[in-house]
Amino acid sequence: MKRVVIGLMALLFSAGLWANEAEIRQVLEQQRQAWNQGDIPGYMQGYWHSDQLRFISGGKIKYGWDTTLKGYLNRYPDAATMGQLQFELESVQLLAEDAALVVGRWTLIREKDQPGGEFTLIFRKLEGQWRIVHDHTS
Repeated sequence: MKRVVIGLMALLFSAGLWANEAEIRQVLEQQRQAWNQGDIPGYMQGYWHSDQLRFISGGKIKYGWDTTLKGYLNRYPDAATMGQLQFELESVQLLAEDAALVVGRWTLIREKDQPGGEFTLIFRKLEGQWRIVHDHTS
C-alpha cells in the first residue's frame, strides 16, 4: 500500500511539473508571437511588471520593467529591425513550485542579417502567472 501511495504522489508531482513547464513554454510562445507582430509592449507581458525585474545584456545590468521596455523600444524602433524571432529551448528546469530556470538560444531573422545568442531566464509564478524576473541575454 505504501508503494502505491508513493507512486501516486510521484505521478501527481510529475503531472504538476509538466503543467508548469507547459505554462512557461506558453509564455515564451506568446512573447514570440507578439515580437513577430511588432508588438514590443505585448512581448513585455512575459516579464514581471516590477522595478525589481533584472535584465542583463551587452555587459550592462539594468533593473525595472519600464527600463527594459524603453531599452527594447530604442534598440528595435521598427518591424524591420525587430525581424522574426525564433527560440530554441535547451532546458526548462523547475527549481521549486514557483521558480524555474530556462536556458535557450534566440535568433532574429532579418532581411540583412540573422543575429542571435543565448539566454538564461529565471521565471517565478507570481499571482498565479509565470513571469520572467531575471533575463541574461547575450
